[in-house]
Amino acid sequence: MPDSFRNRTDAGRRLAAKLDHLKDRSPIVIALPRGGVVVAAEVAAALEAPLDVLVVRKIGAPRQPELGLGAIAEGGVLLLNKRLMRQVGVSKEGLQSTIDAATDELNRRLEMYRGTKEPVQVEGRTVVLVDDGLATGSTARAAIGALQHHGAAEIVLAVPVGAPATVRDLEGIVAEVVCLHAPFMLSSVGQYYDDFTQTSDDEVIAILATPGS
Repeated sequence: MPDSFRNRTDAGRRLAAKLDHLKDRSPIVIALPRGGVVVAAEVAAALEAPLDVLVVRKIGAPRQPELGLGAIAEGGVLLLNKRLMRQVGVSKEGLQSTIDAATDELNRRLEMYRGTKEPVQVEGRTVVLVDDGLATGSTARAAIGALQHHGAAEIVLAVPVGAPATVRDLEGIVAEVVCLHAPFMLSSVGQYYDDFTQTSDDEVIAILATPGS
């Protein structure tokens, strides 16, 4: 396949073509906002499946917020990378203010994206979890934990591009990982998109408000 996608919509359409085998399982498509929602909208349309979001927030290291030490997902799921925490010399107590801030932002986004609408119930269902790419996998791992907590019968992780080591790690905790492109050296997900413009909250809200979502 080509080394890059035109944009997230193009990536979603190509990804959907590799997920046709799931159609007869009546799946639910769950997107990781924000960018994953654009990709997932194409997957949900192709599979004729309901679309919802699962909000996850990264827990960044003190003074190094870009370094993800874990993530928190709706439903109170908290995953921390203890090995990385030891490397940077921080305890869970030392991260508490960061965790609290991430929780507040998670709740704010949930209210904005979903409002009073109830989340799609995943218990006993096949769930296709979609993002626009996988780097370290901390966000996806937290989302998988949340879906397992809520009783999903089967989780298929679907991404256009992912780091090979991360794909291998996550294959061990879900039923299937569908990744279109796993380049040997992945420095950033965005380098594999011609247009990787940040998805806005308004775009997410509009997609989720589309009939059938």
